[in-house]
Amino acid sequence: MSKRKQKKTGFVAAKSLFANYQLQDKGGYITREFQDYGYRLAVELNDLKHKSLYIKMAKETQRWLLEDALSFVKDARARSKAKLFMWKVKQLKKTAQQQKSVKPTTKSKKSKTAANA
Repeated sequence: MSKRKQKKTGFVAAKSLFANYQLQDKGGYITREFQDYGYRLAVELNDLKHKSLYIKMAKETQRWLLEDALSFVKDARARSKAKLFMWKVKQLKKTAQQQKSVKPTTKSKKSKTAANA
C-alpha cells in the first residue's frame, strides 16, 4: 500500500480559515458609509491625492448629485476626470437651486375660500 496523506475532515478553527489571506493595511480607517463612498469616488476619478475632499463631499452633498456627475464623467473622454466631475457637480447644484427658487404663483380656489372663512 502506498502512503498518502489523509485529509482531516471535520471542523476547523475559524481563525485558521483566514490565516492564508493577507490584507493590505494602508493605515487609514473607514468607519462610515460616506467615507467609503468618498474613497471610491477618488479611486474612480483617479485622484487619490484629494480623497479627503471627496469624503467631505460625500458627507455634505446630496448623493444624487454626486452619482449624476460621476455617470457623466464615466461616459466622457476627458484628460482630467476630477476637474470635469467638480464642474458637473457645480452645474447640477446651480440648476437644483434655480428649480428650488421657482415657485408656482397661482393658488387654488379652495385655499382662497378657506382663508376667507
